[in-house]
Amino acid sequence: MPLFPPADCPRLIVKIGSALLVTGEGQVRREWLGGIAADIAARMRAGQQIALVSSGAIALGARRLGLAKSGRASLEDAQAAAATGQIALSQAWAEMLAGEGLVAAQMLVTLDDLEDRRRYLNAAATLDRLLSLGAVPVINENDSVATAEIRFGDNDRLAARVAQAARAQGVLLLSDVDGLYDRNPDLPDAAHIARVERIDGAIAAMADRGSSSGMGSGGMASKIEAARIATGAGVALAIASGRTARSLSAEARHTLFVPERRSRARKAWLTGRLTARGSIHVDAGAVEALAQGASLLAAGAVRVEGSFGRGDVVTILSDGHAVARGLAEYDCADAARILRTKSDAQAEILGYAPRSALVHRDHLVLI
Repeated sequence: MPLFPPADCPRLIVKIGSALLVTGEGQVRREWLGGIAADIAARMRAGQQIALVSSGAIALGARRLGLAKSGRASLEDAQAAAATGQIALSQAWAEMLAGEGLVAAQMLVTLDDLEDRRRYLNAAATLDRLLSLGAVPVINENDSVATAEIRFGDNDRLAARVAQAARAQGVLLLSDVDGLYDRNPDLPDAAHIARVERIDGAIAAMADRGSSSGMGSGGMASKIEAARIATGAGVALAIASGRTARSLSAEARHTLFVPERRSRARKAWLTGRLTARGSIHVDAGAVEALAQGASLLAAGAVRVEGSFGRGDVVTILSDGHAVARGLAEYDCADAARILRTKSDAQAEILGYAPRSALVHRDHLVLI
């Protein structure tokens, strides 16, 4: 049975890597794309809703503009290539899906669109409406305006975040590799990993940071991070090869990352965030309390960093390692004033009645 059958996965996010869509000469692989469009149509007739996260704009635009290094020699080259290639990419998807009787819809997003809570909810509403109307959203990072500070950097992580926003049950990363190996798959003794129950240090160490095609921006490290985001929100993620002609209907070797228990919407959003406005450093006692489901109290906090306001996302750190993420109940100045204090002393320090916690457990997730 192919991965993520419609009966088990009503909504599926499929990420297509650049090396699958674009030849080394910078042309669309139209025959391969036609096969994917046919697979999508078959799945949708069976009741599955599908959104695509499609790479390829920079690779296509670089060829048309005559840019070196597949358009990635500089940020300016990448932006120019993306602006040029996105037209060709969207046209190719629209034509191929129309040939199967399907309507394509383009969505271009930046990191801020999914990191800001209000914009995230707007994007989620648009996705939901498009999918309910039977359209196929084709999503890409808006590389023509994104900078190093405000970009995902790869479409693997973008696909995981889109899955959260779309309330999907599965993410399929189609790439030029057929999953995770315990070491570089080019080595003769490399072993394929079929199933990952938990992403720990040993799994992360298996990632090869290179992009074998030279056209993509990710590698196995970005796919592991995407799996961490997806599974933390209760979404299954699989890495599979897209080298076959009908990659969504063929049975093929893959790696499946098993999801954790599905989180409430706000907590899922917090889990998948890639940025924070500041950080709160805590002691060992606070770490233990957080692990048991408690809120973060000022008594267990030892230092604050960054400039954040009430309601901003902060990372909770212990010995320099992130242990949780949540919404701050105080701005950074007031949080710093009540470090290491108990609640009965905080009113006198602050000049107003203290809140119950620095970060309440209802707005906090362990990471």
